[in-house]
Amino acid sequence: AKAQVGGMLLALLGWVSSCVTTFVPLWKNLNLDLNELEVWNMGLWQVCITQEEGVVECQAHGSFLALPPELRISRLLMCLSNGLGLLGCLLAALGLEGWRACEDKPGQKRRLLLAGGVTLGMAGITTLVPISWVAYNTVLDFWDETVPDIVPRWEFGEATFLGWFAGAFLAAGGLLLACSARSTRTATPLAPACRQAPAERGLAGAHHLHPKNADLVI
Repeated sequence: AKAQVGGMLLALLGWVSSCVTTFVPLWKNLNLDLNELEVWNMGLWQVCITQEEGVVECQAHGSFLALPPELRISRLLMCLSNGLGLLGCLLAALGLEGWRACEDKPGQKRRLLLAGGVTLGMAGITTLVPISWVAYNTVLDFWDETVPDIVPRWEFGEATFLGWFAGAFLAAGGLLLACSARSTRTATPLAPACRQAPAERGLAGAHHLHPKNADLVI
């Protein structure tokens, strides 16, 4: 039960973090050397400029097809991750031991819990892939020797690190839930054998008593 609760909390935290990562424009940061009063932030959906006075101006990307390949695919994968994370949390919640749904069908609850864990693991992978891809391309562009040094370089944004944590939380939560479902399945068949043990001892004792009783009758 503790593994299920811990896995569920990790999954919910990872799903919320993944949703935040998808929509905040903090995937990349750019500080201009010529104008240090402005900070550029890029996300999957828009680019924002933060000025020293605290004024933030955001502009949506003009066209989906005009985006770099990593941003286009990252949009799709992050939206898929959010959907998988929500579906995995719902399936796992129905399979928890403390949940009253399907109490009369323990096998179905285990299958729901296992399906939820696997779905959450897939959500974690679909979160880590786009984050790592964008981070890899950012590193390549930052150390590109063909670009003059005076040209500003994009660097990691806060959403990059949040996305890594989100993917790790989703994967860890799904693994805990799947393992708890597997342990429950293997532990269930052992219960009847334990309950039958006293009965077998009683029958064995009864067999030993019959010859003694026969002697007394004779």
